[in-house]
Amino acid sequence: MSLRQLLLRLPRYLGASGPLRGPLDTISSVISWRGQSSRSPAQWNQVVSEAEKIVGYPTSFMSLRCLLSDELSNIAVQVRKLVGTQHPLLTTASQRSLAEITELIHTALLVHRGIVNLNELQSSDGPLKDMQFGNKIAILSGDFLLANACNGLALLQNTKVVELIASALMDLVQGVYYENSTLAKENHITDDIGISTWKEQTFLSHGALLAKSCQAAMELAKHDAEVQDMAFQYGKHMAMSHKINSDLQPFIKEKTSDSSTFNLNSAPVVLHQEFLGRDLWIKQIGEAQEKGRLDYAKLRETIKAGKGVTSAIDLCRYHGNKALEALESFPPSEARTALENIVFAVMRFS
Repeated sequence: MSLRQLLLRLPRYLGASGPLRGPLDTISSVISWRGQSSRSPAQWNQVVSEAEKIVGYPTSFMSLRCLLSDELSNIAVQVRKLVGTQHPLLTTASQRSLAEITELIHTALLVHRGIVNLNELQSSDGPLKDMQFGNKIAILSGDFLLANACNGLALLQNTKVVELIASALMDLVQGVYYENSTLAKENHITDDIGISTWKEQTFLSHGALLAKSCQAAMELAKHDAEVQDMAFQYGKHMAMSHKINSDLQPFIKEKTSDSSTFNLNSAPVVLHQEFLGRDLWIKQIGEAQEKGRLDYAKLRETIKAGKGVTSAIDLCRYHGNKALEALESFPPSEARTALENIVFAVMRFS
């Protein structure tokens, strides 16, 4: 699902008061913006399809072109006709702007992450000049999206919402800094961190934007602090559960290429290291080295033989259950059921 659509609909399906009150018919998949789970595609597709029916149209066709041109301009034309009428749609259009701003920020982050490390290029990767040009385009494109997001944020004229999204952006930058610092390490020696530190860093880079955007949507709908906190908790734990699910895929897929790599600071690996101890973990990495290169297939089997994978599955379900607890604070509805099914899909591994 498009994160923009989730935030647009969130206040209504959670039972917003005032002009947004009405059928709770507006939710879709919340985690496909981070990447779909590949463990059970048939089940996942069914859950997303059911959520899309509540939204009223498929979300998979959402594109940046639509976001920046056709869809946005069509809505703008209609909203202009309502300016000065105090029509309830104007309140919804404030929420739509927030959703678009959030998706712009997320897209800008993905574009910036596409920058290539020129120092690691090989001759087979292509001409250096092309890679340099691609990096410049990625930087300029990402900056353009961020500039539009900041401009739209100011137009919302809500100080608390501005503070929330600005702090989420700051969290993203800090989280990416941690990730880049880790990737810069040589000889495949990973950080000596426990799972608590991993969770803090992962929240910054993967959970803060969704959590604070959900909270901001409740603020725009004029809900109290308690409701805002429940929305925050749902976004936080849903994002964490999905990230752990994604980290687990290289270790639980039925078919995994022997040459495929995985993040040495992903949840299963961090938990494996925590159970094993730093010294033994470094020894295992050394044993998996062959001619100066890391044999990921061998290391994967070593990790699967330990407790890291099963512990990561438990942690994924823990955060999923926390997300479900947050949803219990809202009235039963078709939309709430759809969100619950999405959580169940992320937590199911068999």
